[in-house]
Amino acid sequence: QVQLVESGGGLVQPGGSLRLSCAASGFTFSSYVMSWYRQAPVKERELVAAIISGGITNYADSVKGRFTISRDNAKNTMYLTMASLKPEDTAGYFCKARGRKYLYWGQGTRVTVSS
Repeated sequence: QVQLVESGGGLVQPGGSLRLSCAASGFTFSSYVMSWYRQAPVKERELVAAIISGGITNYADSVKGRFTISRDNAKNTMYLTMASLKPEDTAGYFCKARGRKYLYWGQGTRVTVSS
């Protein structure tokens, strides 16, 4: 059974930091491109960052220099370290796993940036 379970969301003040985790099971994690998406109320879901197994990364312009995506293939886990958070980063954050044949989504974790 495939599972992607996000954790680490919460309420943080502007300028603060959070680290999100995405724990994967039920598929060959190291073979999949992993990515984080986010969706704010009344907005479309957007790509935040992606990472391939070899460690090459890609970021949305809005988070470059503030967010870092990483993965630990031995632990089947992906991370998103978020710093200098802004109110506009408030959203549901979702992890996605994309393979050659299959695509999986997690249920999301909520991040709220507010004073």
